[in-house]
Amino acid sequence: MLLEVLISIVILAFGLLGLAGLQLKVQNSETESYQRAQAILLTQEMASMLSANRVNAASYVTSSPLGTGDGQPASCAALTGMQLDECTWSNQLKGAAEVNSGVSVGAMTNAVGCIESLGGSPSVYRVTVAWQGMTQLAPPSLTCGQNLYGNDGNRRAISSLITIASLTAP
Repeated sequence: MLLEVLISIVILAFGLLGLAGLQLKVQNSETESYQRAQAILLTQEMASMLSANRVNAASYVTSSPLGTGDGQPASCAALTGMQLDECTWSNQLKGAAEVNSGVSVGAMTNAVGCIESLGGSPSVYRVTVAWQGMTQLAPPSLTCGQNLYGNDGNRRAISSLITIASLTAP
């Protein structure tokens, strides 16, 4: 009788360990999903800014990533035009939308954003947001944020293409 109880406890313990492991995987997947949703929103945000200022679209192209580690100020109040858009987007990438105990936590981990000109007529631009994922996967083919997160398998990236047509009459 005592042996049966002991065996039952061991089986129950293994079941609870399996359940704890499953809970950890679910939590990691939920966090990755949240970060991807945030990246999509921030990509769309910059795409909208770029489309709204189509005359100056070429000046939005970045030579180095915006966001974590850039030199943008924390307050964008004194800026206008394209500089205001870049500063605002940089602060959003840094998570300034939500602050907890003085730390910006409203975005992905170590997020950066890049804007590239792909040329063409009409002009095509690629807006990319990259961030540090929680687990290693196959590295994305996009170059934004490359080599910023140790192993490149930890890098996540999402992009959007924006076509800016010339609105001048022929």
